[in-house]
Amino acid sequence: MLCVGLDPDPERLPPDLLQRSGLAEAIVAFNTSIIESTFDLVCAYKLNLAFYESLEERSWDVMRETLNAIPDDVLVIADGKRGDIGNSARFYADVVFETLGFDACTVSPYMGRDSVEPFLNFPGRGVFVLVRTSNPGARDFQELEIASVPLYEHVARSAMSWQGHRRGDLGFVVGATDTGPLRAIRSFAPDMPLLIPGIGAQGGDASAVMDAAGAGPVLVSSSRQVIFASAGADFAAAARRTADEMRARLQRHDVSR
Repeated sequence: MLCVGLDPDPERLPPDLLQRSGLAEAIVAFNTSIIESTFDLVCAYKLNLAFYESLEERSWDVMRETLNAIPDDVLVIADGKRGDIGNSARFYADVVFETLGFDACTVSPYMGRDSVEPFLNFPGRGVFVLVRTSNPGARDFQELEIASVPLYEHVARSAMSWQGHRRGDLGFVVGATDTGPLRAIRSFAPDMPLLIPGIGAQGGDASAVMDAAGAGPVLVSSSRQVIFASAGADFAAAARRTADEMRARLQRHDVSR
């Protein structure tokens, strides 16, 4: 159930990696070491595209080298939160799934059905729609009530109707920092795959999250707490220890077992 976010913030990379090579090479070395030390503990890795796009002309090289280091039986998720009109969304989807070869991606539903449907045209690929996110500002809009129902619930129920006969697989992004919405969403979407960010550095509690998530499929994501468990030369070993501990906590509270 554990998904590790590979979000290589240059300001937090181990100094010895940066001293030995340029930034792009240091990120590849960092990601590869994290992957090699944790791949047997995780079900997925999630790459937040902002950390790679900031590398300018080296961004795609670094993404591809990172993806090549991930074993084929581990899912890879592009966390880009794309969301644009249908014609643009078609190209975003093609880049994520065909050019880069990700298994799944995150999308923003704010522009409606036609901004999400192009991603669902790829058989066997996952599309995680932002429903209730883990950031503090999530309440600004997502909790607003429409006909006595919070907006995030309207989004979730609408998205469930968008899949229809399309070939991609739909899921939701539901944050770990507020388990009330998580429990509410599970009540009407018991089998929907949920990508749950916010465990660890953002304050989400593994026990509370697993209890609220019920028996349906989940990918519980942690980034900073795992990959930056140590700033020293032992960063990969520290990442493995932290991932192993987090995985064990999730398993202890897995109500589907």
